[in-house]
Amino acid sequence: MKTTRLFRALALAGLAVPTAALATDGYFSHAYGLKSLGMGGATVAVANEPFGGAGNPAAMTSVGNAWQAGVQVFMPRREAERTGSGPAGIDGAVSSDSLSFAIPEFGINYMARPDLAVGLSVVGNGGMNTDFAGEQIPAMSACAAFNPSPGPYNMLCGNGRLGVDLMQLLVAPYAAWKFAPSHSVGVAPTFAYQRFRAQGLQAFDNPMLSTSPGDVTNRGYASSTGYGVRVGYHGTFDRVSVGLAWASRMSMDEFDKYKGLYAEQGAFDIPSNFTAGVAFRPSDKWLVAFDWERINYTDSRSVSNPSALLLNCMGGDPASCMGGSNGPGFGWRDIDVWKFGVEYVVDPTLTLRAGYNRSENPVQSADVTFNILAPGVVTDHYTVGATWRLDATAEVTFYGLYAANNEVTGTSLFVPFGAPPTTTEKIQLKEYTVGIGYTSRF
Repeated sequence: MKTTRLFRALALAGLAVPTAALATDGYFSHAYGLKSLGMGGATVAVANEPFGGAGNPAAMTSVGNAWQAGVQVFMPRREAERTGSGPAGIDGAVSSDSLSFAIPEFGINYMARPDLAVGLSVVGNGGMNTDFAGEQIPAMSACAAFNPSPGPYNMLCGNGRLGVDLMQLLVAPYAAWKFAPSHSVGVAPTFAYQRFRAQGLQAFDNPMLSTSPGDVTNRGYASSTGYGVRVGYHGTFDRVSVGLAWASRMSMDEFDKYKGLYAEQGAFDIPSNFTAGVAFRPSDKWLVAFDWERINYTDSRSVSNPSALLLNCMGGDPASCMGGSNGPGFGWRDIDVWKFGVEYVVDPTLTLRAGYNRSENPVQSADVTFNILAPGVVTDHYTVGATWRLDATAEVTFYGLYAANNEVTGTSLFVPFGAPPTTTEKIQLKEYTVGIGYTSRF
């Protein structure tokens, strides 16, 4: 029976194909596993579900034999607006379509020895998604100077629908070793797969702005693979536990179909990140946890390079053109994330959770134009969760999130190209998420 359950769990890993794009802590998910999500992501020092390959692999020596499968329904609301363009006639406002996404995940942990855990985590790392309808800007406007194709135009002076779709999948086998009675270390070599599509960027698809015209927009989906590693430490001191986890930058192959869009001929590496946390059990019923995370978006030039580099391209520097070795990006900065979570055991069958996640906003006002495509600006996340134990081996977990609306306003990048200096853009985002997961111990 145990062998049958194990193979069934491994088969479920095939369900964890990335079908959505997140935007919470920048574009990273704030946690992995439904229990962790319910606590605002404050779980690097907590061992309660088999997702060590995406969280803290060292904590898995305390999880036991278990597998877990879950799915979230992610519901972002993204909007963009431009005002003040006057006679240039490029004002407009739009809300993104594609309002809900399914995000599956799977994890399994197995105690090979009392001091050795091995397992596998399959999760959606994060991503970006926008899907704006076109034709907000009339044909008789300044967009005609950027795009020779006839209008009407979308918000970035292109034709048809406007948006990007970036999805990332992590597959992370791991091993954790308890080298002392209350101390463990773990390592998770990680394989990454990502898929990307851009549409509606015809205004940038020309020899003046791109190193590879024809490889900027509307090329369908492109994919790439890469690898990295995650390492961690977990220690317990009476009622206090601590955790540390570090994930390397993941070196990814280039998106060849979009080598004229992203810096370094279509490169889009996954940034490194570091998390430190502490958890405290004041009683057998209560758990309180706090994490701090640093996400280094500057590891990826396509994410962090300022969009104003496009002006250097117009000044004769090919390295600063789209697709160039130092080409423009979204201008995202490195961010700090603070996570707070509590858990309360009502009785042996019911556990409740709540959390708060405070993320810095990576998007700066100077880069608001490009970030119409990627408005990952939410900062305040509120979460709740609950687990209902069905029997001695099975349980169901529920989770909900609300990320409060946040907006960024800045001067349009079209101003240096001739739009009036009063031309201003605003992007905003808020999010709702619900999820359910099933855990089985074997």
